Amino acid sequence: MKIGFIGLGIMGQPMALHLKSAGHELFVPERKSLGAEIRAAATVLPDAAAIARAAEVIILMVPDTPDVEAVLFGQGGVAAGLSSGKLVIDMSSISPTATKDFAARINALGCDYLDAPVSGGEVGAKQASLTIMVGGPQAGFDRARPLFEAMGKNITLVGEANGAGQTCKVANQIIVALTIEAVGEALVFASKAGADPARVRQALMGGLATSRILELHGERMIKRTFNPGFRIVLHQKDLNLALQSARELGVALPNTASTQQLFSACAAAGGGGWDHSGMVKALETMAAHKVAPDTEG
Repeated sequence: MKIGFIGLGIMGQPMALHLKSAGHELFVPERKSLGAEIRAAATVLPDAAAIARAAEVIILMVPDTPDVEAVLFGQGGVAAGLSSGKLVIDMSSISPTATKDFAARINALGCDYLDAPVSGGEVGAKQASLTIMVGGPQAGFDRARPLFEAMGKNITLVGEANGAGQTCKVANQIIVALTIEAVGEALVFASKAGADPARVRQALMGGLATSRILELHGERMIKRTFNPGFRIVLHQKDLNLALQSARELGVALPNTASTQQLFSACAAAGGGGWDHSGMVKALETMAAHKVAPDTEG
């Protein structure tokens, strides 16, 4: 297929390159930040409208709801270049409510729309092992499935209504954030009690407490490797979506709210760019104790 890909960041670039490796033709918008690898793999066009004119399927992977709206409907945006029968796939993590509006506006142009946020972070993007949560019509999902299979492993059509994928991603981010907090608390507790946190983590990996968060982020907390990964500011954004949606639904999310405050404490200390495992630093500040000595600045 002819694929337009907009949003070539930490995750977007490897995702786009996997599509190229799978045999698809790739179109990307001109940016000063484009590296030699992506320039060699893709046809570079001036803007999102040109991408939409050239491609059959247009994929977005940008940071937040306003970014998606600007790419779709701003000057020189995707909508300006669409013609009937094309497919727009938003793989960003954004507001479920806004997604429904964006989908309706794209549908009015005779095009299908899928919201297909992902989980798995930079590692999953590079290894083409992302979990992909999709909302939208079955026909659009079937058309996009070969593309998803080039980028991910666990691919689910959550619902045929747009917004279902984004709702699932918000739920995912609640679980991830609260599990990071639980792992952080456990390791701070164990370390301050005098236990070796690395051996505690190793022991816990064999029991009911095991998780990918304990495996990957627990190791980051012990080794002090807080380079992203997935930045705290982006997880803050996702929890804001959770809390906003919860208010609209009349649902209480007490632990999500408290975990968001820990992210806010990190951001206030200049850690908005840390990996989200860096949440442990807020817990360490309250305990006046670090899980392990810092090995990086």
